[in-house]
Amino acid sequence: MSNLSNIDDRHSRFELRTLLETSRLLIESQDPDFVLNNLLLITMGKLLVSKGMILIYKPGEDTYLVSRSKGRGWHKEESEINANVSIGQQETGVLIGEKHSELFEELGIEKESVLFNLKTSNYHIGFLCLGPKGNKQAVTERELEFIESLTIISSVAIANSRMFAEMRLINRRLDRKVHDLNTLLQLSKDFNLMVDRDEIARVFKFAMLGQMLIRTFFFALDVNGKKSIVSISGVKEVPSEEELDYLFELEDITHTSKESTCEFLSENNIQLVIGLRFQNEKIGVVGVGARANKQEYTESDVNFLQSLGNLALLTIQKTLLLEERLEKQRLDEELNLATTIQRGLLPDPLPSIEGFDLAAINVSSRQVGGDYFDFIQTPDGGHLLAIADVTGKGVPASLLMANLQSMLHALAPIDVSLGEASGSINNIIHDNTPADKFITFFWGKISEDGSRFKYVNAGHNPPMLFRDGAEKPILLEQGGVILGAMPTLMPYEANEIEFKKGDLIVFFTDGVTEAMNPQQTEEYEEERLIECVLKNRDKSSQEIMDAVIVDINKFADNIQYDDITMIVLRVN
Repeated sequence: MSNLSNIDDRHSRFELRTLLETSRLLIESQDPDFVLNNLLLITMGKLLVSKGMILIYKPGEDTYLVSRSKGRGWHKEESEINANVSIGQQETGVLIGEKHSELFEELGIEKESVLFNLKTSNYHIGFLCLGPKGNKQAVTERELEFIESLTIISSVAIANSRMFAEMRLINRRLDRKVHDLNTLLQLSKDFNLMVDRDEIARVFKFAMLGQMLIRTFFFALDVNGKKSIVSISGVKEVPSEEELDYLFELEDITHTSKESTCEFLSENNIQLVIGLRFQNEKIGVVGVGARANKQEYTESDVNFLQSLGNLALLTIQKTLLLEERLEKQRLDEELNLATTIQRGLLPDPLPSIEGFDLAAINVSSRQVGGDYFDFIQTPDGGHLLAIADVTGKGVPASLLMANLQSMLHALAPIDVSLGEASGSINNIIHDNTPADKFITFFWGKISEDGSRFKYVNAGHNPPMLFRDGAEKPILLEQGGVILGAMPTLMPYEANEIEFKKGDLIVFFTDGVTEAMNPQQTEEYEEERLIECVLKNRDKSSQEIMDAVIVDINKFADNIQYDDITMIVLRVN
């Protein structure tokens, strides 16, 4: 009797050592495959069974994956079994076939088999399924306790290994994100130093090839409605205008296929098209083909590609803005130079003409304008006075104004009548300017003794002659058609007036009478001009002109839409 007791003690100590060594081995392992393999082999060896399986539960699907399978007649590994396992069965440590025959039948195992629950305190992992013992004997209580203990230890080891595997996966993802962020940070530094779009395209290409292992890609950009390819690699032919329009109409993240309706995408096996936005407007598109390592594009890959594309896009936008800024600076410099030149063409200071009080002003609505006035002394001692308004504004108008000025200065020394000279000027302008460019023009000559004024009006706002005692001014209208509208078919008619002491002539362009109120519903018009001049009739020419300018600014609330030019001439 004592011998049997000693044998049982030795057997118990052996099982305890086996449990301790096995638990240490399994718990220290971070490989779930190792844990499952050892669990199956140890338990099959312990019971001397020829068939064994490990079933892993798939939550939410009520199915079990055959993770490990030994022996003939049972399910193959990686197959799935549909089984209706109750919550109570998932929580029971050991399931015997006699009590759970329906479950055993669903699993396709003999009722002499035994199911050991793989579970932790929180959730059900699956089952260890052991077939009948080779000697046909029933499993003893001691054997059940041993294997149940082993399954508890193994369940903890499986849970730990799964946790470690998940942590490794998370760490790999974090490492990848850190790597991607470092790459984007470095590329951002590189892009910020670039002002050449070709260099930007080259760095973008190297990033695609080196970082993402993408050999086939394209990068398209929409600049002010014009779509073009910025960088491209591995593509048979660049997309047509219609295909580019189609690419920009796709969703921001579009996974394509060979069945795509776009021939460009299918021919080049473009798998992914990513839209790039700036201030919520899609102005860029990146398309990529298969990766060299054959891996599918993950969400992280898509985010990296989108970030890389946005970096390149913002850098290109920066270069475009820089170019616009430099171009604006160049234009500003040219306009400043043109303004200086144009101001130099106007008489400054005004000439002093004996017997006359003279004032003049030119206020451009832009840096350069198309209004013009001039005073030119003739060889006989007289003085030419001119005022003109070129259609349009800005540089084109100022160039035409400069041509008119040069013609007047060329004609001044020549003994030719105002009417004949007006016809010649008209023909030159008509023959050398577009049909939509013309000039309203008025000029006249003060005689050498200052007693007479002969003039020609070529379609200009008639100057107003104010005489003492008169309630209304006399309009100086005699002349002909505006300059440049048509060839000189009829000669320009000149008219001459005799100056009287106190006569006041106000010359002006349409920027004066067509000044608008802030609501743009009413013009200043001739009536207000006449009223303002009459109120200030007894003042000097400069004071009268200043009063008119103040009145216009008050009417228009200091908003100027057109050039303003005035000459005020008083006979002393």
